[in-house]
Amino acid sequence: MQSESLPIEVDVVSVKQLLDSGDDFTLLDCREPSEYDTAHIAGSQLIPMREFPGRLAELEALRNSRIVVHCHHGGRSLRVTQWLREQGFPNVQNMTGGIDAWSQIVDPKVPRY
Repeated sequence: MQSESLPIEVDVVSVKQLLDSGDDFTLLDCREPSEYDTAHIAGSQLIPMREFPGRLAELEALRNSRIVVHCHHGGRSLRVTQWLREQGFPNVQNMTGGIDAWSQIVDPKVPRY
């Protein structure tokens, strides 16, 4: 997978299509545990933003895989996406609008907060 083929951001509908089609990618949630407990996307993996530097080794096996990061509205996850790309993870994308957009556009059963 070429990094230039993946824009830095991806919309919630495209992420839903990736999930539905069974595409091989990792969905990372960079919110706090309390936020995750309030609302989360099935299949997402929680790594709070502040923990990324200390947990980078956990992601090593995914270095060249597609990773989509999300948060509440997309700000924190964009920062994490940029940081991961700087660490040599070329196929990381930010889910624009975060889980709030997911709740409004994709799955209204996911609570908004």
